[in-house]
This record gives sequence, structure tokens and C-alpha cells, in this order.
Amino acid sequence: MWAYESVFYQIYPIGFCGAPRQNDGQCVNRIAKVGDWVDHIANLGCNAVYFSPLFESDSHGYDTRDFRRIDCRLGTNADFAEVCRKLHAAGIRVVLDGVFNHVGRGFWAFEDVRQKKWDSPYKDWFHLSFDGNSCYNDGFWYEGWEGHYELVKLNLKNPAVVAHLFDCIRGWVEEFDIDGLRLDVAYLLDRDFLRQLRTFTQQLKPDFVLIGEVLHGDYNQIVNDQMLHSCTNYECYKGLYSSCNSHNLFEITHSLLRQFGPENWTLYRGKHLLSFVDNHDVTRAASILQDKRHLSQLYGMLFGMPGIPCLYYGSEWACEGVKTPGSDDNLRPCFDAPQVNELTELIARMAKAHRESKALCYGDFKQLVLTNRQAIWERIFEDERVLVAINIDDQPYVAHFDARCGQAVDLITGKLHDFGGGSELAPYSVAFWKTER
Repeated sequence: MWAYESVFYQIYPIGFCGAPRQNDGQCVNRIAKVGDWVDHIANLGCNAVYFSPLFESDSHGYDTRDFRRIDCRLGTNADFAEVCRKLHAAGIRVVLDGVFNHVGRGFWAFEDVRQKKWDSPYKDWFHLSFDGNSCYNDGFWYEGWEGHYELVKLNLKNPAVVAHLFDCIRGWVEEFDIDGLRLDVAYLLDRDFLRQLRTFTQQLKPDFVLIGEVLHGDYNQIVNDQMLHSCTNYECYKGLYSSCNSHNLFEITHSLLRQFGPENWTLYRGKHLLSFVDNHDVTRAASILQDKRHLSQLYGMLFGMPGIPCLYYGSEWACEGVKTPGSDDNLRPCFDAPQVNELTELIARMAKAHRESKALCYGDFKQLVLTNRQAIWERIFEDERVLVAINIDDQPYVAHFDARCGQAVDLITGKLHDFGGGSELAPYSVAFWKTER
């Protein structure tokens, strides 16, 4: 699966393109802006772009009106097809947000129900009852997403709903040649629907990837051979920044051993979860870290741990953004152009190292050295071995351990590393030492 050897770049289109927060009905080709960023994305080392919602919606994208049309605030289907062509020409895959749990109140089938009530042929597309009423005084009650009634829950057990969604996916492949889907609130999706989706997309495009948004619980429930290829690793997201803030690398290392370690009870060994330090729903890494000098080590752990690394637009140059109650606008800004600084260049080197290393993409996980502020992890796959060395302290540290070899090459810097007399880790540093197995 191509995704297991990829580095993803996430774009939230409505914010990225500077579109109005509410749908104003004006069609403007704002999505073309992504085409201007293709070189930056490629230079960053990313070979897949995950687009948050970009189909016609009421406001933020997750309240879909029509799965067949690109949101008019972003342009037309032809405009987005041109962006996809540019991305594919640069060797960058395209993954869209599949928002299948719910739609907006402006969704065409729900509007038909509001107008015709019992006489609507689409009344069974939703979970509703004509024995009650909604907070919008629709004359019927319906189920929303976790108490948000602007988001109307779809009935995924209705074959007509499934057929419509699958027909839309087929259209996305034919029109945009997409390579996969990230499934919004995948933890709520009907399991039979997920099985059908896996079968359908594999027949549609054999290497089509399915990645689910999962916040908690056992990821194996939906990441398996019958359902999804991957899901978001929120457990390690918390462990990454928290370990830096509390100067306690035991936290993230414990999580990684629990998920991917050598013991028989390991939860997800052999699976490839989507790893991230921030996204469109959480405070930016540069804001959540108490000491910004930890950014390099934070990304070092991201690219050194098992999983599929995903970068959120703007964070590669340490953009800040704090999540506030009732609004995510701070997390989803518009930038005039991409920026490049030392962090960007370091991330690009790490991304290249990750993509080109079978050990970093597929390797087992083992702890070799662990203190509160230093860690050395071992990643092995077939004949390749990489040691991920992290120092979050402001002082150098000499690690004494059996490296089982005399020298190594740092995949990040290309420099030769000698293990003789102990391995010195510079303050606030990260290294990917490739050794002989």
C-alpha cells in the first residue's frame, strides 16, 4: 500500500483559500491557490495531500449540501480537477475527506423531507420521527451529530443512501482521480457500511486507501483487512507534546511500546496509523509546546515512530494557533504564500529520510535507552536498522549502550556517527542513525 511509505500534507481548503465562513453562493476559483503550493509541498517531502471537506456545504465543510459539487466558494469541479492534475503530475497523491456520518441542513435530500414531510422519498435517508419536533421547528424530530442539530445524521443502513455515496465516490475517482479517503468520525460509522466501502473502493481502484478519524478506543475494531487501512493515532498525539512539556519521554515511549512493541500483547504491531503533532481540530504544535526549542525533537519523534506522518499546513514553519471554545478559525488560517525557515528545512530532511527508509516505514519498535529527557528507539525491517535518538534537554547527553556496530550514518544530516566511547546527543537534538543490522 502506497500510503505506508508516504508523508501526508493536510489542507483545510475553506480556511487555506480564504473563503467566507458562511456559504455566500458566489463561485470563485480559490482552490487554484493549492496549485501554487505544489512545489512547496513536494520540496517539503510530502507525497500525498489530504484535503479536509471541499464539497458544497452550509458553512465549515462538514455540513454538506451536495457531494457531487465542489463548494462554490472554492470554485468549480473543473477548477479542482486542474489542481489534482498538478498534484499528480508532481507525484503527489490526493485524499479527500469522506463526511458520511452526517450532512448539513441544506443537503438536498433533507430539504426535500422538510418540504414534503411524509411524502418525501428521502425520509428514510435519515434517523427521524414525525412524532416529535426539532429545535428548528421542522415538524419532525431527527438525530444530529453529538447534539449538533445543524449536522443531520445519515442512515447508513439504507441501501439507497449507500448507493448514493458510492456513486459519488465513483464520480470523484473518474473526475479527480482521487487516491483515497479520510473518513470523518469513523468511530461512529456503521461497521457494515465500512465493510461495503472497503470492498467497493478496492474494486474501483485496487490501491485506494481508507483512513479513519478515531479519537479513542481499540483501533483494531475498524482498522483491519475488512474495513480501514489506517486511522488517526490520537493516543500518541497527546504523548508527543506532553512528553516534551513534562520532560518525560517515558510517556510517549510507553504508548509506542503498548502499540507497536515486541511483546505478544502489543496492540497494533504491523499496522500503520496516521501520526500527527497537530491538525485542523487541535491547538498548533508551536502553541501547545511550552518550549519551542522542542519543535525539532517533536517532529523527530513523529518521523521516527511507527506510522504515517501527516503535516498540517503552516505548522512546518511553526505557525501558531490556539483552539478556542466555539470556534476553530484560529486553527484554519489563510496564508499569502508558504514560508521556509530552519524548521521547514529540517522537516523536509526528516520526511525524505522517513520515505526512503524501509525501517522507518515498516520497522518493529524497541526501546534501547530511556530517561526522562533522552530516548533511543530501534526500528528494524529486514536488513535495515535505524536508531532514533532524541534529547529534549538543554544539556548534552552521552548514551552508553551496545550499538552492535562501530559507526552509522545520520539519515537527517548525512554525517557519519561513531559509537566509540558512547554516543553524545547534543542539546535539543534528534538523529536517525542507520546502522548495519
